[in-house]
Amino acid sequence: MELKITVASQELVKPSSLSLNDLPCHHLSFLDQLAPPIFMPFLFFYHNKTNLSDRERSDQIKSSLSSILNLYYPLSGRIKKNSGGFVVFNDVVGVSFAEARADCNMSQILENPNPNELNKFLPFEFDEVSDVPLKIQLTFFNCGGLALGVGLCHKLCDALSGLIFIRSWAALARRDTDEIVTPSFDLAKMFPPCDIEDLNMATGITKENIVTKRFVFLKSSVESLRERFSVNKEIRATRVEALSVFIWSRFMASTKEDNKTRKIYTLIHPVNLRRQSDLFIPENMFGNIMRFSVTVPKMVINEDDEAKHSLVEQVREEIRKIDAVYVKKIQEDSRGHLEFLNKQASGFVKGEIVSFSFTSLCNFPVYEADFGWGKPSWVASARMSYKNLVAFMDTKERDGIEAWINLDQNDMSRFETDEELLRYVSSSPSVNASSS
Repeated sequence: MELKITVASQELVKPSSLSLNDLPCHHLSFLDQLAPPIFMPFLFFYHNKTNLSDRERSDQIKSSLSSILNLYYPLSGRIKKNSGGFVVFNDVVGVSFAEARADCNMSQILENPNPNELNKFLPFEFDEVSDVPLKIQLTFFNCGGLALGVGLCHKLCDALSGLIFIRSWAALARRDTDEIVTPSFDLAKMFPPCDIEDLNMATGITKENIVTKRFVFLKSSVESLRERFSVNKEIRATRVEALSVFIWSRFMASTKEDNKTRKIYTLIHPVNLRRQSDLFIPENMFGNIMRFSVTVPKMVINEDDEAKHSLVEQVREEIRKIDAVYVKKIQEDSRGHLEFLNKQASGFVKGEIVSFSFTSLCNFPVYEADFGWGKPSWVASARMSYKNLVAFMDTKERDGIEAWINLDQNDMSRFETDEELLRYVSSSPSVNASSS
């Protein structure tokens, strides 16, 4: 049965106590400029554990959003791309907010989540970013449950900054003022913007034949893979390292009949710069405070676990290179960094480089978004228009990992039937089963 969602209303939610004259122009940093032009999708599902009506919960969400925008005011502005990029505040200010109704109970979604249908709970297309930094959709189910879909423009912030905003918004909604984080918007002073007109940050985005599947690795499988790919007992593979290498190796094995000659294969991981720099970057700094490590495997991955040990070490070594020296070089030679990125993009466009990107929200505060009616029953991702992209998220009980994998349709049909992969993946799609 096809999921039907009807949008009932749309409006702009504005900061409650700030006028246009109060809002200073917000400049994007150099790191913000390098972010891809996409929305980061966050989807929170809540059971109705209160006696509040749909209208009361909607009003609570909107009024708290209006209040938190006084602190996170750039999210209510409009992004202008000229002159390095900045956020302005004019007559059209506010966050896009939609209300909708689903023609089913929430349990029908949680029992068998379909990533390719979940996008209906989001009021945007993944790659159709205009000038609006934040879009929200509140969807009510017949059972009284609700889904909160949030899209944050990557140009303004990374996932951690976005989640700190959501957690602060939720804290304000439940009147827990001690948990509200007051942001700093000084990142452009640390990483001044520059002219990047010749760099296409949309490289890799495609709408053709991309299929998204959710694969659940229970705690026992994750620990087994960590053990399997650890160099030794003292140097254990992390959860993300082990799963990254395993998924990539199964992708390579399941598509091995393809012509892989004269291609460079890379594994890409985002690295948080907040603790990688000699600079003091406050925890409340808002923006894109991350860069990417690129690992080029030194060998073709086969069934030999020793090769996978080596690849785990390579991934870890490349991540270590994103250090204080790296950060300082970006600050001092942004043009040189742009030239490096242009070469990478050129290789990708020509088909010489085949990238496999991993992003992880594991251990991030995704399940802390309590708006006054309890923490979410489930937090989900969605279908993304990026080929060879994997998003890791903690399971509901936070001991296993959900891998949201976006592949070309032909590649997915082979990957999802790989016997070695299926040995480690949970056979039940239910959200409740993923926590057992």
